[in-house]
Amino acid sequence: MFDWLRKWYTNKFSDPQVVALFLMLLMGFLSLYWLSGMLAPVLVSIAFAYLLEWPVSRLCQMGASRSVSTTVVVLGFMGVLILALMWVVPLAWYQGRNLLRDLPQMIELGRTYLLELPELLPGMVSEEQILLMMHTVDERVMAFGRQMLSMSLASIVDLVALLIYLVLVPVMVFFMLKDKTQLTTGLIQFLPNERQLITQVWHEMNVQIMNYIRGKMLEILIVGVCSYAVFSLFGLNYALLLGMLVGFSVLIPYIGAAVVTLPVALVGLFQWGFSAEFGYLMLAYGVIQALDGNVLVPLLFSEVVDLNPVYIIIAVLFFGGLFGFWGIFFAIPLASLVKATANAWSTRLGPVEKVETS
Repeated sequence: MFDWLRKWYTNKFSDPQVVALFLMLLMGFLSLYWLSGMLAPVLVSIAFAYLLEWPVSRLCQMGASRSVSTTVVVLGFMGVLILALMWVVPLAWYQGRNLLRDLPQMIELGRTYLLELPELLPGMVSEEQILLMMHTVDERVMAFGRQMLSMSLASIVDLVALLIYLVLVPVMVFFMLKDKTQLTTGLIQFLPNERQLITQVWHEMNVQIMNYIRGKMLEILIVGVCSYAVFSLFGLNYALLLGMLVGFSVLIPYIGAAVVTLPVALVGLFQWGFSAEFGYLMLAYGVIQALDGNVLVPLLFSEVVDLNPVYIIIAVLFFGGLFGFWGIFFAIPLASLVKATANAWSTRLGPVEKVETS
């Protein structure tokens, strides 16, 4: 056993390129783990820079300079984003306030339905179980209310942070796009001379990250807009707010779709009860989720997501626990990075293997 471990260690870590790749990954993960809060504006800027690199490159191919292309794309993107936020945020805020106002009535209606379960399912559900579950829900709601109160008290700090993001992030995105070559050259100087393996993994991941961010933004937009249109067509209350929740739920593969189903079902149940309208709503919502998972995701991420769903869920839980929101957002690229590193690592032959095979 120990002899096999010694041979494995000698084969894999005797190559200086493998050691360099391992150290680079270790330093990167440790930096994100310890400095993720401080680096949050940088991570946001990198995500937007990857998103806008494609239109900037297309304008450069049409003959425009890098500076002009970056200026046009960044200004256009910021203008569209500001106009969208001016319409979406006030309406979503108004619907959210109405939802909080109606929440006690929705909870009371839920109690009524739950208390009817022992009669509908005799022998399977007891009244004591229902009361215990309602007590747990009350505790959760009270904890959520305290959390919302603490968040409102810290709103001034959040407002200052938001203002910093609104100024700092566009500036960083602009210079990341305009000075891409200079920044890349400067980073390469810090890499070791033996960096062929690092370059191989980086080129593979650079394309995957760009495709993933662009595809994920398109998926959020398409799913959110389609959900809002369907909810509005049915006349569902809080249609914009729920549509936004469904759109952003795609950030968490599989888990997000399951979690966001609860508020959609509760609002529909509160508005219509167990009626045909409620059934049609849930059927349409199920069609949206099915089209997203079976048509849109394979179309947008055919070159990125080559992972089993079990590995994706494990990656979401693992990297989300380590890095928070950004770990969830980049869970699939990080899992792909682990896979690409393992593939590149396994193809390297150490000196012991070379001697034995020769």
